[in-house]
Amino acid sequence: MPDDFLAALKAHRRAPLKIYLGMAAGVGKTVAMLKEGKRLLAEGVDVVCGVVETHGRAETAAETRGIELIPRQTLLYRGVPLEEMDLDAVLARKPALVLVDELAHTNVGGSKHEKRWQDVEELLDAGISVIATLNVQHLESLHDIVLRETGVDVRERIPDRLVSSADEVVVVDLPPAELQERLREGKVYPAEKVEHALRRFFTNKNLAALRQLVLREVANAVERRGRREPTAQSDERVPLEARSHPVDAERVMVSMSSRPSATRHLLRHGTRLAGGLNSRWFVVYVRTSSEAPERIDSSSLRSLTENIRLAKELGAEVVRLEGTDVVGALADFARSKGITHAVFGRTGQSRVRERFFGSILSEFMRAVPEVDVLVVGERREEEGSAAEP
Repeated sequence: MPDDFLAALKAHRRAPLKIYLGMAAGVGKTVAMLKEGKRLLAEGVDVVCGVVETHGRAETAAETRGIELIPRQTLLYRGVPLEEMDLDAVLARKPALVLVDELAHTNVGGSKHEKRWQDVEELLDAGISVIATLNVQHLESLHDIVLRETGVDVRERIPDRLVSSADEVVVVDLPPAELQERLREGKVYPAEKVEHALRRFFTNKNLAALRQLVLREVANAVERRGRREPTAQSDERVPLEARSHPVDAERVMVSMSSRPSATRHLLRHGTRLAGGLNSRWFVVYVRTSSEAPERIDSSSLRSLTENIRLAKELGAEVVRLEGTDVVGALADFARSKGITHAVFGRTGQSRVRERFFGSILSEFMRAVPEVDVLVVGERREEEGSAAEP
């Protein structure tokens, strides 16, 4: 409810985060954010616009009137001047609340942070509250689902923990038929882009699937918030990554695959499972002698480093174990940490080889029968997937 966010702003305990979540461009997230900004401004809150992407929409531009706009910084990228939110200017201005559009946006090279959501993390850590906008398909854990359901390979993604840690998540909903009509009326994209968008991304099937994901995500967010430990008694600033306060009854472990694409698939399953359980989760990698730094090839090392970075972004605790007995190392770790759920990928071994030599999965299940095991199938790479408009 709106008054809940206002109360959080005035409590001066920590900087709250609110996200307007939608299924696609054009549903009205930015307008809703701006209207709330003006409402809070009328309540005496010091509000500024850090960045608003109007995309030439007159309705959106009109809503910016009356709110202080922080001038953007201009950066040269390959000789072309491009504008980005001026994070340092917002920090220097230090408002009570900043409005930040398009949370999943990738900043121009040379910016302070690679992603806009990282700018938001710095603002929150500096004690500046944020209201932001986001489309559901940009959540990292939903990438495989969105690709499967819509055929769209979304390139800009954010860690789920930002939505999980938000103090309030509001769905900005619009029936698919109404959104398609807005497109035809030129209220979302220029006329020359409308037919292409309607054929590729804004189809009835895609919009219905995305709308279902939005409603499910917000239901999950409400449930997670209900399970959090109360934080209202503390006046100390709480770091963003620590806001979810996962309970300790359930713990998730993901066994990192040696194949980079398979690992990304496992990580998305792991973060959704841990989010649904509101639990701590670990990504565990057992390094054998063949994978020592002096023996591992540079390509595998780069893939491993990238997967570790993604795991940390998604909120996992990454643990590297050493040894030749992979199953023993994983089982010992599971027992020591009280793991209740383990996530594995399917092995590439043949049935004959598994029968004679066994498999890591079957041996792990025998070693720690008390742990529930989820086996994730391989994701088939989609050919000819559409790009998001």
